[in-house]
Amino acid sequence: MMFPLAVLCIFYIWSQATPTGGLGSTPDAMPRKTVPASSNGGHLFREEGVWNYTTMLLREDFNMLILGAREAIFALDLDDITVKKAMVNWPVTRKEQNDCLYKGKDATNECRNYIRILHKRNDDRMYVCGTKAFIPTCDYMSYADGSLTLEGKQEDGKGKCPFDPFQRYTSEMVDGVLYSATSLNFRGSEPIMMRSSEESIRTEFSSTWLNEPNFIHMAHIREGESNPDGDDDKIYLFFSETAVEYDSYTKMDVSRVARVCKGDLGGQRTLQRKWTSFLKARLDCPVPNNNLPLLVQDVFHLCPGDWTTCMFYAVFTPQLDSSQYSAVCAYKIEDIKTVFSKGKFKAPVTVETSFVKWVMYSGDVPDPRPGACIDKHARDMGLTKTLDLPDKTLQFIKDKPLMDQAVTALGDKPLLVKRGPAFTRIVVSTATALDGTSHQVMFIGTKSGSVLKAVNYDGEMVIMEEIQLFGASEPVKILRLSNSKLYVGSNVGVVQLSINECGRYRTCLDCVLARDPYCGWDLSAGQCSTINGTHRTSTVIQSLSSGDASQCPQKDDSESVSISFFGGNTVKLWCQPYSNLAQVEWQLNGHPVKASNAFQILSDSLMIFNASADASGRYTCSSVEGNYKTQHVAYDLKMWSVSETTALLHNVKEKENTLVAMLVLLSLILAMLVIWNLYKGHFPSPFCHWRVKDTNNRREQSLPPEHKIASSTVNLNSNNNHVNNQRYSSSGETDRLATTIGSSGQVTLKYIDDESEI
Repeated sequence: MMFPLAVLCIFYIWSQATPTGGLGSTPDAMPRKTVPASSNGGHLFREEGVWNYTTMLLREDFNMLILGAREAIFALDLDDITVKKAMVNWPVTRKEQNDCLYKGKDATNECRNYIRILHKRNDDRMYVCGTKAFIPTCDYMSYADGSLTLEGKQEDGKGKCPFDPFQRYTSEMVDGVLYSATSLNFRGSEPIMMRSSEESIRTEFSSTWLNEPNFIHMAHIREGESNPDGDDDKIYLFFSETAVEYDSYTKMDVSRVARVCKGDLGGQRTLQRKWTSFLKARLDCPVPNNNLPLLVQDVFHLCPGDWTTCMFYAVFTPQLDSSQYSAVCAYKIEDIKTVFSKGKFKAPVTVETSFVKWVMYSGDVPDPRPGACIDKHARDMGLTKTLDLPDKTLQFIKDKPLMDQAVTALGDKPLLVKRGPAFTRIVVSTATALDGTSHQVMFIGTKSGSVLKAVNYDGEMVIMEEIQLFGASEPVKILRLSNSKLYVGSNVGVVQLSINECGRYRTCLDCVLARDPYCGWDLSAGQCSTINGTHRTSTVIQSLSSGDASQCPQKDDSESVSISFFGGNTVKLWCQPYSNLAQVEWQLNGHPVKASNAFQILSDSLMIFNASADASGRYTCSSVEGNYKTQHVAYDLKMWSVSETTALLHNVKEKENTLVAMLVLLSLILAMLVIWNLYKGHFPSPFCHWRVKDTNNRREQSLPPEHKIASSTVNLNSNNNHVNNQRYSSSGETDRLATTIGSSGQVTLKYIDDESEI
């Protein structure tokens, strides 16, 4: 009984510690537009027999997207990914597959080579690694003369690339050196963050450092540039792991951010060839009414200016299936830096001889500060590299790498919380509006194969679109941005999208109410256009903060449709609003239609039950979004009367009689034509044809030898009732021969000396 109570207490404490302030959007936030896969305007690339398109490298210098899949690497045109420039296969051998199968893995799916690492090197070559049937292997690849080439210099990929193709991992190439976070062994029980170089360095194999982690993202931030403290560059690592700091008898995971210093060389005696700067802190993304913390699934970092402007955007999902909320939180790099450089540490304390409890450390902190990079303060102490750090500082960080304070989200609340399919990936682009202001547009992949396009306006989150790209069972596995294009990968293919598809907004009202920072209504062109530097505020309408469309010209887009119905039937009038946020409003003869036993108002139609003469009249359908109303369609509805029905049946009968008469006349004409052609011999029967040939043969046999024709077969021409010209030679002179058939069926052969006789 004590275990469940302890778990409930932890959940209660967590929920009480969670801020309950306002959210960037309500959990039921709805995308303004839903774009089906059939009309998303994207380019799809897929290769027959190839799966798992989940690794990408943008090579703008080659104008190519390097795409890693299962046992294949592609070079695609960045402007149109359906154009395949090159491809190279990297399969496993039969022996490698058999060895993998012998170790208990699935030969069909697991024992293959999944491309997991693609990075550009300083020499323009690429570094590529694959799982290689649970024997991670790396190689060098180059592109030249329209071909991708693996150099065959295969290297051990342990610690760089995961063994398991379905295990999360991350890596980053920094100045030609690979930093990676994955597992070092076959079973996945030795997680590490490692730098692969001559001074190879990694984390400790300790649950205090990494406890069953799920690695998510790695980012290199050049904090050493123009830093007044002479600090070093940092490598930030985002992951989730099983928490050690909570008193719980059940497993509870939390999200983390860790960081190390680029120039870390490890310690002299303590932490030899281990990170001396590894620190980690909890990443907080508070969602009200959620008992367990959400877990980070992807991170995108954006630096509009120098490193101090860097922001990390992260997507979070619940760790229990019972919750349906996903969230996006943003973090300032200054806030993360403050936690690591000035925050308190947590320390393990043994309680009751066996139980370890983590509490805030309140003792003395060694100098230089544990986990700090070699900065100006350290150099003033005569410490020029981590090998010079005292053992007291190193032992402290070895035992206590966890910070007591969590990194809080920007504004202490999520930017976006949404119910529905879980978020999977995120990228963020900066859009410059018509007034010159900058806005961060988020593209969020989901587990149902779609991408959300959203932007935050002063705390108000607007989801402009949900674009369906793949089937509902195909999650988005990777997102990449290049200029104005978005590349979306899944197990079944890759889709290229334009991030500023303004053509989807058909009217001025639709364009302005979308509040899309990329788009504005061009009055001179009469269309929704992409905002660029040439547009002037006098000719383009855009209102992002409030969606003010009052400047839009008034236009009635409704179409009048006449419909008649039979009494007692059910009538359905269609009306599809241009926005999911618009409310449908119906009127009958200028008066509002209210739901009743006779009328049912649906989101896209009006149902009229047991329609009678009272249902006749003029119906208009309008969309109401915000303070704006647009009429879409008008119906003139009337019931069929007895006289109209009689007239209709009479008209139908007259048309039927006319049609029958025409068919009879056409049949008679056709019969006469057939008889005439048979009479003239245009359509000879097989019997007549045999008689012609037989008579011709007998006639030829009766002719003198010098008058016999060369061929005994006469080929009748059905077009002119003449045989084909047959040629023979007599006394060096060629004569033409014509064949005619008399009424008695006899064939008459005669010489034709005059052209007029032909």
